[in-house]
Amino acid sequence: MMMKTFVKARHDVTEQELMEYNAFCQLLPGASSVQTLTLIGYKRGGVPLAVLTQLVWILPACILMGALSFLLHYFDKKALNTDIFKFIAPMAAGFLVYACYTAFPHAVRNTITWVIMLVASAATFFFFKLPVIFPLLIVVGGIITNLSKKRIPQIEQKPKKIKWWNFWLFGIIFIAAGIISETARKNDWPNRKPINLFENTYRLGSYVFGGGQVLMPIMYEQFSIRPEHIKEKDQNVVQINKDDMYTGMGMVRAVPGPVFSIASFTGGMALKDMGPEMQVIGCLIGTVAIFLPSALLVLFFFPIWNNLKKYAAVYRSLEGINAAVVGIMIGSTFYILKDISLYEPKAISAINLSVILGTFLILCYTKIPAPVIVAVCLALGFLL
Repeated sequence: MMMKTFVKARHDVTEQELMEYNAFCQLLPGASSVQTLTLIGYKRGGVPLAVLTQLVWILPACILMGALSFLLHYFDKKALNTDIFKFIAPMAAGFLVYACYTAFPHAVRNTITWVIMLVASAATFFFFKLPVIFPLLIVVGGIITNLSKKRIPQIEQKPKKIKWWNFWLFGIIFIAAGIISETARKNDWPNRKPINLFENTYRLGSYVFGGGQVLMPIMYEQFSIRPEHIKEKDQNVVQINKDDMYTGMGMVRAVPGPVFSIASFTGGMALKDMGPEMQVIGCLIGTVAIFLPSALLVLFFFPIWNNLKKYAAVYRSLEGINAAVVGIMIGSTFYILKDISLYEPKAISAINLSVILGTFLILCYTKIPAPVIVAVCLALGFLL
């Protein structure tokens, strides 16, 4: 879509520039689609247009996902005498499988990328709860493909000026949020959930590599799995019900815009027990905290990227980085699948498998848009 609109229709950037922006954004944590569009705006109009471009891109999805956090329980089991969202979780898994399938041929092309992908998949599945695993796999993948220097010619680029203000702002917010959040937790501040929510979401936006497909399983672990183990010690922990989290992960595929907009939903759900006013604030906290790191990092590192392009090692690294990203996506998919009923001798397991396979095949071989798939799965939940 970006190629069609910004290259061929509007000529805002060249095809080579767009591919380079996309590759560069894969190196950074955060929402890759948002960062790519931010760079297009940055090229055409500097920081003001970059910020405006980002807002235009994220607001529709964030508003819709924030609204879902209010509307979700109007369509719950009690109101409809059935769970219309029961097949949203396997549908979301089908989308994840499709994402892995489409990315695979572009990233895994030879023996070394196969090895990187397989190791990254296994490491992601078994060490998913360790935040350091994702950047570690990215870095190791980039190092491994640099062991061979036969490919990628050396090129020269004119160095560009680096502005440090946005990097310092990113770091100050990251450190301050962590200190304040931990202080609030240890001292059990009343109504500290908004503080913890901002820190949790900003942290995820700061280190999640691989886009929204990786973010969703990590959010699931952070907001649904982890709180179950510590709730006895911390009654004010930020927690979202597993079923609600699955619903958000499925519905975010039906709205236009970036998958990272699920943070607007999780922010609202995290603070819904504090009243509607705080729930709105939760939606805003989720939106700002998840996208702010992406913007600050991409605008800081892009000049550095231009300065580093004279080194062929940067380009060689992309091969291993892309293979590692696909491995992370595959491992994350299996991590999500383990909590969906698939193998029990029950009818629901067969239906779940059918929904996963059906979603994948529809995405592969038809032009049916994602909102239609979501609507069909909601109808199945209502009827079955």
